[in-house]
Amino acid sequence: MPVVAEPAASAPPPLPNVSSPEIKPSVAEMIAAAIGMRPVAIEAKPAVTEAAPLPAESKPAAAEAKPVAAEPRPVTTEVKLSVTSERPLAETIAAAPILSPPPRLWPPRKLSLALQGGGTFSAFGWGVLERLLEEPGCDFDTISGSSAGAINAALLASGLADGGREAARKLLARFWNRMINDASFRPLMLLGGFSPASSFIAFGPAQRSGRFDPLDLDPLREMLATQINFAAVRSAAAPRLLIAATRVRDGSPQIFRNGDITTDVLLASTCPPQLHGAVDIDGEAYWDGGFAANPPIIGVVHESSAADLLVVQVTPERDNAVPVTSAAIDRRLDQITANAVLTAEIAALEWARSDGLHPPRIHRLAAEDEIEGLAQRSAADLGPSFIATLHQGGRDAADRWLHQPPNGTTLAIQERRSEFDPDAATLDAVLV
Repeated sequence: MPVVAEPAASAPPPLPNVSSPEIKPSVAEMIAAAIGMRPVAIEAKPAVTEAAPLPAESKPAAAEAKPVAAEPRPVTTEVKLSVTSERPLAETIAAAPILSPPPRLWPPRKLSLALQGGGTFSAFGWGVLERLLEEPGCDFDTISGSSAGAINAALLASGLADGGREAARKLLARFWNRMINDASFRPLMLLGGFSPASSFIAFGPAQRSGRFDPLDLDPLREMLATQINFAAVRSAAAPRLLIAATRVRDGSPQIFRNGDITTDVLLASTCPPQLHGAVDIDGEAYWDGGFAANPPIIGVVHESSAADLLVVQVTPERDNAVPVTSAAIDRRLDQITANAVLTAEIAALEWARSDGLHPPRIHRLAAEDEIEGLAQRSAADLGPSFIATLHQGGRDAADRWLHQPPNGTTLAIQERRSEFDPDAATLDAVLV
């Protein structure tokens, strides 16, 4: 009787061909390939449970039975699995080529301001703010100020919080028009009482010491108290404010924020020691903020979330004439003092940028670039034509700045009807 060999029960079925076109890459493999993951070799298991059983009639004859392999031969294939990568996903993404971000639209959607003080020269800042308020797409994040710049900052914040952009525009105009027209302010301004650059007035030793007050600040106190809504300034609706005064005992800047701002704080920030005794706040004596931070810059960078910081510089830096008279020497010294800290803080931020940090992009509008011979003019000049020239110069400078996008930005608005100028031409926002 013929002997029939029994088939080996443990013999594995044929392994699938791993290079077969029927095996398609998984979603995980495609994602891994897209982000550049390195291939990972894994050991493929025989697909025993997935192989279909052979029909009985197609079983191989005994003579054709193959010996049982001692152990299946490992089969290696390239499978890209992110979960078994040799380096973390975050590291892989960081190493991948990074596309440049799209250009920022210009004018900026959010802007921080640093408003320098300089007596009546700060009417230039009034013009800048007025033009910015006419740009409805540009909101304000953090605003710093010293001396007359601090008053401009408080007026802006009060108006914005109390009634919006138009209210702020009207409040600034009302303040400056009263400064020009109100007789009670004219003697004070002509004596330099509203300016950090006021020592060019020649006084005797008693007046220089601040022990003699030819005029106190009562007219200014009354106007600030009646025109500025300090409750609105302290509210959440107001932009963040940083108001600087100089602490007399050590010369350090004292920064007052929204919740601390009062009439006395603004008077301290504008207090000229040559003309007025120090302003006392909580037992501490303060002088004009222009001596220590005119205006605060680094503090704005620390607290602002805006990508752009506009510095409004009203006190001249340059003067080609060499002063020889006492008044001219004092005026020039005041100008140098008013700009010293500002220049140092901007230089520090530029150094930080070169060292790999990313402070906001700093822009500067300077009154001396618009007003010819400004270094020879008095910061206590209340002449209506001079104030009008400063105001218009600020508007013109801000308008050019809004329409000239810096590198890395795209001008988004070519021309727009102003809500304050119904006769202006209308043009939809376009990219240029």
